[in-house]
Amino acid sequence: MDEEQTIITTESENEDKIGNVKISVEVISTVAGIATAEIKGVAGMSGSVVGGIAEILGGKKNKGKGVKVEVVENKAVIDLYIIVDYGVCIPDIAWDIQENVKNSVESMTGMTVEKVSIHVEGVSFEREKEALAEDTEDESDSEAPDIPEE
Repeated sequence: MDEEQTIITTESENEDKIGNVKISVEVISTVAGIATAEIKGVAGMSGSVVGGIAEILGGKKNKGKGVKVEVVENKAVIDLYIIVDYGVCIPDIAWDIQENVKNSVESMTGMTVEKVSIHVEGVSFEREKEALAEDTEDESDSEAPDIPEE
């Protein structure tokens, strides 16, 4: 891990300080990614092509996918690249994500989150397709004629 990725140091105001706590930027990315995924209407995170290939080959899910974190003087600026479900109100989801990410990162790391920017990269129609398929199955079941047994 690069030194640049472990730059976050929390310092206690207590004079009897035992040591420092270093929090990796990857940890903040993971917390932000999980907090984003908790919001209803978020279909997924949009990651880079390289990250997607690595995830396929390694089989390991990257919880920080679609998250960019910059830390300056113990203040975090977070950019989230998301895919939303079709039919949701994007401004409402964006507000919910911003609040949840800010609260989660601040409570878990003790850092101040200065800004959470949302970048909507796409719209998923998967739930729409599933609902349409279920409706089609229901209609075909109900249209079957009743054949009396002899």
